[in-house]
Amino acid sequence: MASNRLKYLSLGVLVLQTTSLVLTMRYSRTLQGEGPRYLASSAVVLAELLKILACVLLVFKEHNYSMRALNSILRQEILNKPIETLKLAIPSGIYTLQNNLLYLALSNLDAATYQVTYQLKILTTALFSVSMLGRRLGIYQWISLLILMAGVALVQWPSESAPEKEAVSAGSQLVGVAAVLVACCSSGFAGVYFEKILKESKQSVWVRNIQLGMFGLVFGFFGMMAYDGARVRESGMFQGYNTITWTVVVLQALGGLVIAAVIKYADNILKGFATSLSIILSTLISYFWLQDFDPTSVFFLGAVLVIVATFLYGYEGKTPSNPSRA
Repeated sequence: MASNRLKYLSLGVLVLQTTSLVLTMRYSRTLQGEGPRYLASSAVVLAELLKILACVLLVFKEHNYSMRALNSILRQEILNKPIETLKLAIPSGIYTLQNNLLYLALSNLDAATYQVTYQLKILTTALFSVSMLGRRLGIYQWISLLILMAGVALVQWPSESAPEKEAVSAGSQLVGVAAVLVACCSSGFAGVYFEKILKESKQSVWVRNIQLGMFGLVFGFFGMMAYDGARVRESGMFQGYNTITWTVVVLQALGGLVIAAVIKYADNILKGFATSLSIILSTLISYFWLQDFDPTSVFFLGAVLVIVATFLYGYEGKTPSNPSRA
């Protein structure tokens, strides 16, 4: 009974976190306020810092709140194993790029279109799992990947609109879709690479996430200074920050922890259900609240196909999802 409660609680939190992150990120990138808009690159850096702190606290809890044990495990697993730690530089750099791309995507796509299109990460993860881990996919999973591609293609099907509006939206949508596609590829590769590293070692997933976060913090900081250095020097790293911005940062930082809990307590079927529910909620709220989404019958057909593909992919084999970084 307690296990079931944890299962459904983790799924409920996943739906809430995923939906809230997408909607608040989209809202924060389109909100017209006074002063400069916050820098997405700085938000990525702060999210990495919060992830490190959260994982350190979890390791601290695992070792009965002993500072001596915490210092020992961090020194032993991070400082004394530099080669093992350096292995995580590759996925960390890719994750940092991915996080910046998601801000770019949601600056140019409505939440509903983004949510559905981003499910292509199932396809990229599956392909990288086959090529890098030698995993075998069942017939239902291959069929689900074909349905997934068809669904995403329908979601991106151009709709009829005024020529001027169509030209503007087509340009921004192309940028948004390109950002999502690159993010899906990076997510698939980095996730499978991280899973491969976890399977080859006995380290705690939280220690691994601390290592990822350390590299992510460094990569994110250098990326921020490279692309937004002039603006940071002029107005500071926290320019344009408000309550919505901090909410986005916290939600992004905690996302990996939530997914890790779902992997631990739930299976792929229920995770697919949570993803589908998140897509539906994002679509409804994007239409009624953000009012930046004009649904069409083709979009709904594509969204239904993506939801069906998500369920079908988790149906056969019930292969665990990639262990997530926090």
